[in-house]
Amino acid sequence: MQRWKDRLSTLGDVAAFDYDYMREGRRRPDPLPQLIAAHRAALIEARRDRPVILIGKSMGGRIGCHVSLEEKVEAVVCFGYPLCGGGDRSKLRDKVLRAMTTPNLFVQGTRDSLCPLDLLESVRTEMQAPNFLHTVEGGDHSLMVAKRQLATSGETQEKVDDRILEAIAKFVTAPGEKTDS
Repeated sequence: MQRWKDRLSTLGDVAAFDYDYMREGRRRPDPLPQLIAAHRAALIEARRDRPVILIGKSMGGRIGCHVSLEEKVEAVVCFGYPLCGGGDRSKLRDKVLRAMTTPNLFVQGTRDSLCPLDLLESVRTEMQAPNFLHTVEGGDHSLMVAKRQLATSGETQEKVDDRILEAIAKFVTAPGEKTDS
């Protein structure tokens, strides 16, 4: 998410944070309740009585979804949602998505093995919350498109990222309105 901090700041104030395990250099994430508590604490510190949209990459997006069940936020944006635990299609992390009522934008690469688009589409149809999808053609879990594909299509990663930012900007101005792209 650090590479997105400056880009996102063009849309509003951005408060970034790291979970304890990351700051301490540990590879294994903390237990889910500890991650949620850390995310809530960062939200409460950053909120300052104004509307908040949580944006997170992978696990940060997943934990943001959990936090939205407990705290009032306007919307959640998930970059590379980790729908399949360890890439295993039988280990879905979809319960929180089905419980959400907060509008959600998924930004997903077509090459993301942690979130096959067919599975995500199935889950999205069963979600209560308004939810939208911005697809990054050729994007991996980090939304990076392979250099060969960029060259073939005459694209640059910067142009891909600009389209992602445009999709987010459109979503955050009207979180409940259709923005699939």
